[in-house]
Amino acid sequence: DAANTRRRFDDLVLPHLDAAYNLARWLCGNSGDADDVVQEAFLRAFRLFGSFRGDQPRPWLLAIVRNTWFTTWQKRKAAAEVEYDEAAPPGELPDWHGGPGDPEQWLVREEDVRLVHAALERLPVVFREVLVLRELEELHYRDIARIADIPVGTVMSRLARGRRMLAATVVALRDEGAVRLAHPDAPNTA
Repeated sequence: DAANTRRRFDDLVLPHLDAAYNLARWLCGNSGDADDVVQEAFLRAFRLFGSFRGDQPRPWLLAIVRNTWFTTWQKRKAAAEVEYDEAAPPGELPDWHGGPGDPEQWLVREEDVRLVHAALERLPVVFREVLVLRELEELHYRDIARIADIPVGTVMSRLARGRRMLAATVVALRDEGAVRLAHPDAPNTA
């Protein structure tokens, strides 16, 4: 009956709301669009829940979030209305804030978080997607493959290439920041 379906949906799917939002935030690039994508994805998930036969609701839900984002992105691309909100604050990386240590260590960690966020946002979405799913959501390769609808080998190659690109971008951003500190009047090329 409807009440049991709703209760089962709440028990199995709702615990993964944070993971759904995290993925949507990184795919969309801003929190407003991520809210819309997650809301639409949960509506789709609820409508499709009767056909859910698996024992892994998280990858199932994240695949719906990804597909919802992709559909939205395609519509915007076709209408040439792609927006990016640079004023939106980035999401938080887990376990990087609030640890023990002196204030200098805390400030260094904060700067590292900002650099990683900025670098991650500059990556092409195919690499950003698998990195977020693996490193932030801690999903297994096979789950990422299901969500992204790609072979496991492609997941592994995108992760390897994405990690290299991320590291290079972090270094470039760090160097760029050092140049700006040494030469405050230098033009911003970012």
